[in-house]
Amino acid sequence: MSGTTKDETARTLEAFHRLVNLTPSQLEDWLTSETSKAAGQHKDGGESTGHASGRRIVRLLHTRKADLSDDDLAHLRKGVGYVERHLAQRPGGDVTETTWRHSLMNWGHDPLRGDR
Repeated sequence: MSGTTKDETARTLEAFHRLVNLTPSQLEDWLTSETSKAAGQHKDGGESTGHASGRRIVRLLHTRKADLSDDDLAHLRKGVGYVERHLAQRPGGDVTETTWRHSLMNWGHDPLRGDR
């Protein structure tokens, strides 16, 4: 974490842990579902950006703070930004079975849940 200050790291981790409300095992289980694999933007028919991010988030949730690299912290910031932007775009009505919710869940946030 050489290029990131302690304050920046603390802010990033606080925001990440506030927004990621799925446990690592819940996220792992979700990522195995066909619904998860279908959600999000797919480049060239491959894995969606969010699904790949979810796999990385699982790994990062298991990583000790002291072992996080600058690249890891950048990914956490990317996830925070994604979740915050998409929460601001919440569609009306019941969102239970929407691509909007499923995409957020790929990033570790279920908008229908409270805290872990």
